[in-house]
Amino acid sequence: LRAELKERNMEDLFDDLEIPVMNLLAEIERVGIAVDKPALEKESKHFQSIVEAETKAAHKDAGKEFNVNSPKQLQGILFEDLKLPKTKKNKTGYTTDAESLQWLFEKSQHPLLKHLLRIRETSKLLSVVQGLVDAIGKDGRIHTEFQQTVAATGRLSSTNPNLQNIPVRTEEGRRIREHFIAEKPYSNLMTADYSQIELSIMAHLSKDEELIAAFNSGEDLHSTMASLVFGVKPGDVDPEMRRQIKAMSYGLAYGLSAYGLAAQLDISAGDAVALMDRYMERFGGIQSYLKTVVAEAKKKGYTETMFGRRRYLPDLNQENKVRREIAERAALNAPMQGSAADIIKFAMLNFQKLKSDVNLKSRLVLQVHDELIFEVAAGEEEKLEKIVREAMGNAAKLSIPLDVNVGIGRSWAEAAH
Repeated sequence: LRAELKERNMEDLFDDLEIPVMNLLAEIERVGIAVDKPALEKESKHFQSIVEAETKAAHKDAGKEFNVNSPKQLQGILFEDLKLPKTKKNKTGYTTDAESLQWLFEKSQHPLLKHLLRIRETSKLLSVVQGLVDAIGKDGRIHTEFQQTVAATGRLSSTNPNLQNIPVRTEEGRRIREHFIAEKPYSNLMTADYSQIELSIMAHLSKDEELIAAFNSGEDLHSTMASLVFGVKPGDVDPEMRRQIKAMSYGLAYGLSAYGLAAQLDISAGDAVALMDRYMERFGGIQSYLKTVVAEAKKKGYTETMFGRRRYLPDLNQENKVRREIAERAALNAPMQGSAADIIKFAMLNFQKLKSDVNLKSRLVLQVHDELIFEVAAGEEEKLEKIVREAMGNAAKLSIPLDVNVGIGRSWAEAAH
């Protein structure tokens, strides 16, 4: 394996990044993160009661009792008893996943679907909370396990329990984060994350002058980009314009098609194509970079991050169109998501070094993709923030400065920014 690492120019990545990160992760796993167990148990009961109430209401609207988690029974009630519009066909009949139920609700407005959607949403939160409660150790802390070799892009994943899937977009999801706390003698939690790291990497790799200028303007990035694409003054950019450009920017990094963009923004395919064309016209550097990435990957059989991490994609030259397109999307995404994953790992190592240099008691307790969570020792807030900003800001040299957001509070939710 050493010979192979050497041949692929990956020895530095292995020796200077992955092995030191492995040692640091062992320490983070050992320390764990404190939680408020009684509050989590109360949350679990709360979600359980919602599921029970919604299930009763669903039975009432259906006119009989049935297993809300059985696709077969659901198909019978929705499509045979209630004669609702048919969803996509699959092996067992018609689909009853959350997306299909949402479509069906928008079409028919049947109250049963409202209950079913609420059951799905709440059951997810319930299983997250129950998983957390079951994972609490004797010390009252959760010791997740980090996997370094699961995600093909180099991102870390977390298991037993998965602390990277705690919802953040809904109020109920954010409430779960309130129960992750600092434990005495530590006074607070601090969260620090990169602002638009993947777009920063796209700007760096594509060398697109307009995008770099938009970053350097110090204004809201998506609004600045929207004003360029739509040809209006920055002050005249409305929320819908900003939303479209934001979806477009992130979508490009994931190989989003015009069809996918249309579905996401709820606009026609023609409008999506026109929007993509205007965007590419304005940010030509991005377009040529994205084309080059796929062409290069097809030649070499792999893509690379800024630090030489490779992702091999044999399906890039596959005759089967579906498999080839999946590989092409992966080829677009891997250099950006993979570089972001490498950068946060360098930031973690920088922090450990700076922390020992100044003998800081505060400690790193969790990594969630682009975010680091620290337990703050009393009186060390300012010193810690300075070190965290330095560690994260210097993790890589990009053509634009790495922008770091920091927040502090008693809980993970309170420390959000």
